[in-house]
Amino acid sequence: MINLKNVTFKWHKSDSSPTLNIKELVIEKGEHIFLHGPSGSGKSTLLAILAGINTATSGEVLILNKNLSTLSNTTRDAFRADHIGYIFQNFNLLSYLSPIENITLGCEFSKIRKQKILKQSSNKSAALQNEAIRLLNALGLTAQYHNKNVAELSIGQQQRVAAARAFIGSPELIIADEPTSALDTNNRESFIKLLFEQAKLSNSTLVFVSHDETLKPLFNRSIDLINLQEQV
Repeated sequence: MINLKNVTFKWHKSDSSPTLNIKELVIEKGEHIFLHGPSGSGKSTLLAILAGINTATSGEVLILNKNLSTLSNTTRDAFRADHIGYIFQNFNLLSYLSPIENITLGCEFSKIRKQKILKQSSNKSAALQNEAIRLLNALGLTAQYHNKNVAELSIGQQQRVAAARAFIGSPELIIADEPTSALDTNNRESFIKLLFEQAKLSNSTLVFVSHDETLKPLFNRSIDLINLQEQV
């Protein structure tokens, strides 16, 4: 699923040392990875590179055997829309839309993800909305909230909308950037288990970033970003 080789990243060419310096990182299809490290270690920077939001200064970034470093900005954006679901730390929801509208909007940027849903439904006209409702229910947001403006929802409820938006259309890779930072310990574990259930149903690989190492035992494998870069 993910194969990084000799990847470096600098915000500015004049920087004396790179923000990231990774000799090798391999993540297999279907893994649930816990990526951790202290603030400033480059966690969010790495996620942005994996998603093709930023491009590596040097090295190969292979996602699904596609080298993102060689793609144009437009092609990279299309690849992300088709194959990657991203749960942002601040959720990046459109506050004037409902949860269902926020979730289905993502499929308008990806014919591949949209077609996956349409193929599985006999009711084509309602297929996207029905899948959004299924995901919201599965992630613990009940029907009374589905058509409210997102701005009226609590942080925990918005978190579930953001996760559902990432999962719709079953992208191969789900990237989650500190999505549980506003929750208490019990709610964090509960939410992560819901993510695992949806990742399994979607056959998606999950890369989850957090500085909270108490969550580490919940995952298949953990990666310490500091140690990973010290191996260079």
